[in-house]
Parts: sequence; C-alpha cells; structure tokens
Amino acid sequence: MNPPHLPDPQDRPARLTVGVVGAGRVGPALAAALRLAGHRPVAASGVSDASVRRAAELLPGVPLVSPAEVLARAELVLLTVPDDVLPGLVEGLVETGAVRPGQLLAHTSGRYGTGVLDPALRAGALPLALHPAMTFTGTAVDVERLAGCSFGVTAPEELRLAAEALVIEMGGEAEWIAEEARPLYHAALAIGANHLVTLVAQARELLQEAGVAAPGRMLGPLLGAALDNALRSGDAALTGPVARGDAGTVAAHVAELRRRAPQVVPGYLAMARTTADRALAHGLLKPELAEDLLGVLAHQDEDGPPGGDGTSSANGTSGGGR
Repeated sequence: MNPPHLPDPQDRPARLTVGVVGAGRVGPALAAALRLAGHRPVAASGVSDASVRRAAELLPGVPLVSPAEVLARAELVLLTVPDDVLPGLVEGLVETGAVRPGQLLAHTSGRYGTGVLDPALRAGALPLALHPAMTFTGTAVDVERLAGCSFGVTAPEELRLAAEALVIEMGGEAEWIAEEARPLYHAALAIGANHLVTLVAQARELLQEAGVAAPGRMLGPLLGAALDNALRSGDAALTGPVARGDAGTVAAHVAELRRRAPQVVPGYLAMARTTADRALAHGLLKPELAEDLLGVLAHQDEDGPPGGDGTSSANGTSGGGR
C-alpha cells in the first residue's frame, strides 16, 4: 500500500503502455519493473518454451503476439534481442510499417547506441539505448536486482530526461555513454562479468578435481574479498604468486595443469602474463623477479619448455622474456 502522501502508481501522469520484443531474460524483467512503477505492459513477443514461461511468470496476463502487433499496442517498446539480431529487426519493423511516429523505441544492447535505431528515427520514432549493467537469470529475482543497477544510457539530448526517468523508475541509475564509446563500454563489461564467470567455473572444477567437497563455499569469501578489494583499490589489490614474482610456483602450476587440466593452460598463461604486466607497471612486481617469471611464461608453449616437466625456466636460465 502506498503512503498517504504519494499518489497511487496508476494515477501518476505519463504512464505508458509497454511492449517487449524478445521475451528473453532481460525484457520481461524490465517490463515487470516498469509495471511496479505504474506503467502497463500490454504485449510481448516470444516463441520458445522458455520465453513463454518467463512471460507467464514475470508478466502474467500479458499476451504473446507478433513483434509487429507489439508495436501496434505499445507506446514504449523494449527491443530486447541479441546484438547481432537488432539491426535487422529494426529495419524489418520499419519496412513493414510497424513503427509509429512518436513511439518510444528502447533497445537494451550494450554494444549499440542509438545509431542502430536510425531507420526507426527516420520513421518518426524516439530512440533510446538503455543497457542494464547486470546479468539476468530470467526469474523474478532480476526485478529486485535492478535496484541500484547502473544503466549505460545513450539518447538524443531532447530525450535524456525521459531516458533517465525510465531508468529511475526501474530502480536503476543512469550512466551516460557517448555513441562512439559504446563498443569500448560493452567490451569492459564483458571482460569484467562474462570472463569472471569463466574464471570462477574453472576454479570450481579444479578444486573439485583436487578433492574439495564444497568449492563454492571455499571460493565465496576469497572471491568476494578479491572483488571488493579490486573495486576499491584497482591494481593495488593484486596478490598471489604472479604479483609476488614466484616463478617456481607459477611453473609448478602450469606443469600440474598440463597434466590434470590441459584445457585450462591457455587461459592461465594469458591471465598470468597480463597480471605480470600490470603488477610490473604499478610497481608491485620487482623487475629482478619479473625476469624469471616472464621467462617461465614465455616458454610455456603447447608442449611445455625443454626438459618436459614444465619447471626448467623457473631458475632463470631460459633467457626468454628478458
């Protein structure tokens, strides 16, 4: 129940009918958040069984119709389709006359700004790029997680207030991203979020292989602290054998990974080299220790360094990377 001094959401001005094209993990959650703010979801499109289930859970009573019909019914349309699909979708909707003048079209792609909506703009639509910087599960928990979530927003100057209002109503905070900076912005998020999942999954598997019964319980506090420290201090939070210059330990890691989990070796080496470079640049890794470490990393080809045990370069005799 709303406090007495606040109007009921349905009585607030400028409430919009909302449509979703692409009932994947993102669209229904955003539409559900807008419903909580008093807007009215009226249609969604989606054909897979998973899309039907998500729509039923997050948008009960909202019919699933064709994309063109979604646009016919809604004043605000959320285009929540994969990045590579978006340009063709926009062009197709314009060519079929589905886009109406004055209609708000908001896509949720991190890669694109509003330029991808230019065909719709020429048809009179109002373009917005609203990318929530969050991973989605496709369940109701996503609506709660939108509270305090940053949105990468790109919009024409005259629509900035409207874009910010929508983000705030979904519980988020607008972060303005220039059109030309969208690819870099999205790459940064992919490195931080998507690659993090890969690293954590690999760590879990290796701990299981080592006999740890509850790898998630072991990793949780460690990774939580590492993430918190990294967000607070950046490279100053680096710890571990690479940052310390423990070449022998790194060589032993690689040797064991080659024996037990060879598929992990390329990623380990790539991250170790990058970590060493950053630690050296920020004065955390002493140059004299970096020589042996970089020598180890430089000689870890597919078959391992000469000698076959993966450790011969740890004594600094390899000469590589100096």
